[in-house]
Amino acid sequence: MEITRDMLISDIIEQYPQAVPAFMAIGMHCIGCALASGETLEEACYVHEVDPDLFLQKLKEYLATM
Repeated sequence: MEITRDMLISDIIEQYPQAVPAFMAIGMHCIGCALASGETLEEACYVHEVDPDLFLQKLKEYLATM
């Protein structure tokens, strides 16, 4: 599955549980909260003042090392 900006955080974590540390490293500690089930990667990045394209690139690189 290709990870995109419009994917829900919960869907990403469900498919790639090993991605949790990458989210936590940038302050996204809401992995288990209710917002994760309705918030896209892009929305979460904006809330946490993170560039969504840069984070997506780093996330994919991180997952490639797993």
